[in-house]
Amino acid sequence: MERRRELIRAARHAVHRLGPDASMEDIAAAAGTSKPVFYRYFGDKAGLQQAMGEVVIGRMQARLQEAAASATTPQQGLHAMVSVYLQMAESSPHVYAFVTRDGPFDPSVPQQLHGDPAPADAAPETGSSAVLHDFFATVTAMIEAPLRGHLSASAGSAMELAAASYWPRAAIGMVRAAGERWLAAPDDPTKPSRELMTSLLTQWLLHGVAPSGADPGAGSGPPAPTGGAAG
Repeated sequence: MERRRELIRAARHAVHRLGPDASMEDIAAAAGTSKPVFYRYFGDKAGLQQAMGEVVIGRMQARLQEAAASATTPQQGLHAMVSVYLQMAESSPHVYAFVTRDGPFDPSVPQQLHGDPAPADAAPETGSSAVLHDFFATVTAMIEAPLRGHLSASAGSAMELAAASYWPRAAIGMVRAAGERWLAAPDDPTKPSRELMTSLLTQWLLHGVAPSGADPGAGSGPPAPTGGAAG
């Protein structure tokens, strides 16, 4: 097991330097060993990707749980979790891309996100896809619990409480899509800082897209009647 951990650590460092498209041969050379050694421990590149994903995503999940536990309000918890996600992805975009590239997240599809068993005729998820779905299932539960508490405290209707399970899926999909686009954006004066991106994403998730300082409820009611032809 120790040798396997050493190889995963060496592979992470290699991908960090070489990029997510690095071949097994390049990774092995950077790790100071041979390609057959990596194949012996991980089977193939997908196996290495899964093993690295379990380590990297596991650490991210632990940090997200710490952030959520330290928050005193749902808003603070969401802000802290978005910050952790962007910070860890930004710390090594190459490694992040390597462990997530073949596991696209469609928040409308996987039943496992509810903790339900997969259909009997469904092909079992494997590799990085299975790791990511487990991760998103955990994060969904972490977001949904405080959201339900927030809606209950705000006298949310029974329908709003029942619909609360939809929002975490949409939130995760939005943060991941926006975060990956932000990571890929060139470093120029127009690119938001991580701190600004965290604040913007949190604001968009809680209040929608509105200018900073604007009243989130402004303009949400029906339009005032006008003296047009119909009036």
